[in-house]
Amino acid sequence: MSFITINNIWQEYGDHVVLERLNLQINAGEFCSMVGASGCGKSTFLRLLLGQEAPSRGSITLDGKPLRAEPDSSRGVVFQRYSVFPHLSVLDNVAIGLELPQSPLFGRLFGAKKRAAREQAAQMLTKVGLGHALDKYPAQLSGGMQQRLAIAQAFITQPRVLLLDEPFGALDPGIRKDMHALLLQLWGETRMTVFMVTHDLSEGFNLGTRLLVFDKVRLDPQAPNAYGARITYDIPLNETRLSGLSGTAPDNVYALRG
Repeated sequence: MSFITINNIWQEYGDHVVLERLNLQINAGEFCSMVGASGCGKSTFLRLLLGQEAPSRGSITLDGKPLRAEPDSSRGVVFQRYSVFPHLSVLDNVAIGLELPQSPLFGRLFGAKKRAAREQAAQMLTKVGLGHALDKYPAQLSGGMQQRLAIAQAFITQPRVLLLDEPFGALDPGIRKDMHALLLQLWGETRMTVFMVTHDLSEGFNLGTRLLVFDKVRLDPQAPNAYGARITYDIPLNETRLSGLSGTAPDNVYALRG
């Protein structure tokens, strides 16, 4: 049985169809890169997976069970803009991800449990290169460091599914390369299932084990919102990566960029 099953998903807002006829089988541990033109529903699809929205039609199951209708600890998310708490220190930003589930009433742990959570958070921050900045606040960090912090937040809770919405789009090329290496390292250690939206086709090929291309195949100039996007290409990348050709896209995929 597939880990995640997407069965005939449609997403409509009134007469505006964003997604139509999405069908996917995702195995546990896959890294799915998602590319396509702006406005073709990639971020909408992430919101459906996160539970922020319910599909207009169709169903999503996780491990054979209907996806819960609200975000929970099984799903982590990292956005393009740094989703961190500005009023908390770097250490507290990560430790709170461990404290809240264990103490939903107070939002804080005490004594030995608190020390254990902070020690675990410090270890994660060291792993992402922020071990020297535990007492700093997000405003004191560079953009790349803030994104490292957001990734640490996501990984500390050990979600089964990680959702990334253009997580490196605001970073300089050199920093992006470092972040790619960090993400692949953490994914290699955890093998959680990842969905990543990116506008950078080479990034999608270099990071993913599977490339999903979103595009509208039906167009009506008189009613531009009448039809939604589908997954027009579903390309396995494992063989490409193993053959040492990572980052090389088939010509028909490059043609999609126009």
